[in-house]
Amino acid sequence: MQSSQRAGQNHALEYAVQRANHLEQRLLVVFGLTDDYPEANLRHYAFMLEGLKDAEDALRERSIKFVVRSGQPDEVAIEAGRDASLIVTDRGYMRPQKRWREKVAKEAGCLVTQVESDVVVPVELASGKQEHAARTLRPRIGEYLEEFLVELTPTKVEKQSTNMQQAGMDLSDIEKVLDRMDLDRSVSALGHLYRGGNTEAKKMFRRFLKGSLGDYDANRNQPQTDYVSHMSKYLHFGHVSPNWLALEARKSKAKKDNVESFVEELIVRRELSMNFVFYNEDYDSYSNLPGWAKKTLEEHKSDEREYVYTRAQLENAETHDEYWNAAMREMVHTGYMHNYMRMYWGKKILEWSNTPEHAYRTTLYLNNKYFLDGRDPNSFANIAWVFGQHDRGWTEREVYGKVRYMSAGGLERKAKPDQYVEKIENRIEESG
Repeated sequence: MQSSQRAGQNHALEYAVQRANHLEQRLLVVFGLTDDYPEANLRHYAFMLEGLKDAEDALRERSIKFVVRSGQPDEVAIEAGRDASLIVTDRGYMRPQKRWREKVAKEAGCLVTQVESDVVVPVELASGKQEHAARTLRPRIGEYLEEFLVELTPTKVEKQSTNMQQAGMDLSDIEKVLDRMDLDRSVSALGHLYRGGNTEAKKMFRRFLKGSLGDYDANRNQPQTDYVSHMSKYLHFGHVSPNWLALEARKSKAKKDNVESFVEELIVRRELSMNFVFYNEDYDSYSNLPGWAKKTLEEHKSDEREYVYTRAQLENAETHDEYWNAAMREMVHTGYMHNYMRMYWGKKILEWSNTPEHAYRTTLYLNNKYFLDGRDPNSFANIAWVFGQHDRGWTEREVYGKVRYMSAGGLERKAKPDQYVEKIENRIEESG
């Protein structure tokens, strides 16, 4: 268990239980905890460990032994599986995740089976290449959606494994675990706002179903409101299943247009990002951009900028734009930013940086440092979109070239950013 960090609605786990039952053997679930995952910090690790503790409790209820061990995930898996009949792994789509699984498959002394459980439609089944936009992936997803969007019934464990003598970390005191790790502690944890884990994810989503899904389509792009599910952070760590979220939304009493709008974001848009990082090795680099976007940005690289800010000024929310500053402060203090403001936030970094390449690096740095769902396929795709990925050319203008432009005036026409600024100020004050 590495990417799908949950004990329920987990296809890899259920397959492992079924195979253990068939072989009349016990099942050991293992997680490799490394403190040097690229750009991860205290904020990310605290949330993840809360989720792992929740998974440990839920697995114990299913009579399954779960251990967290310090080390590189691939090496931990190989060592734990030294005497195993079978190793089952979940699936990740980014370079480190693929590298871990490839090493396990190569060096393990037994069969290794990989099972996808963090998308609805398997990535390679949906498409065999990088898709240009949501419109090209949508029909491919639609072809298989009903086949894969089904309930996953848990399999009863026939041989309990909770008494296996397998050493692992004590997760009863997460602070103590964190204290022993060599982490970047410059970004604070957010346990006072959000707690990790499947239990918390389900509570939060049920509140969303009850109070927000009914008006989701009309309000999802209104940052002054809170018609959002907050599931992205839980999806990032595999604390909740996208299948479960979509099925629960479909079971709700919300009107069809609201449910379809939510499912579009959850499945089509999110799985476009999985397609992107899986098929584009440069997903975290400016070089991933389509040719037309790089060409037009290069042509306008020397355009005069009305404002140019350093990375430090941006990080400290020291710009002339109160809407942008509020968005940056929301990110720093809450690990979250309303999705509509994320688009505006990224576009302005492009506009206010001395080169588009520097803008890309700055956007990536801030995104990965502060967002709980940073370092995620969705985040990498969103940043690339700011610079023209998964988009088309628009009316040419200074700095942006033909890349899509966003302005404060447009924000004011489509939403109520003054109310958003007030909301963020109040939220930061309330959270201390």
